[in-house]
Amino acid sequence: MNMQFVDKYFGRTIFAIATVTILLAFAEGFAQLFGYSLVSRYYSAGRLLELAATLLVFVIVQLLRQIRDELRARQPSD
Repeated sequence: MNMQFVDKYFGRTIFAIATVTILLAFAEGFAQLFGYSLVSRYYSAGRLLELAATLLVFVIVQLLRQIRDELRARQPSD
């Protein structure tokens, strides 16, 4: 299996999970304004945002690794 293929889909999957987590955090914060809660037994809205930020760090690292590999591939070998 090609490692670039795995990297690409791993990054997209983690990004999708982080996006859903951010949306859930905002929905939880909005629900708490009205006295309801979606997931506060498990996580608070702030904790969900922290989780999403951590996941996005992994996505950024993976994208920077892809950029580095592309730049190395374009350099002529001496």
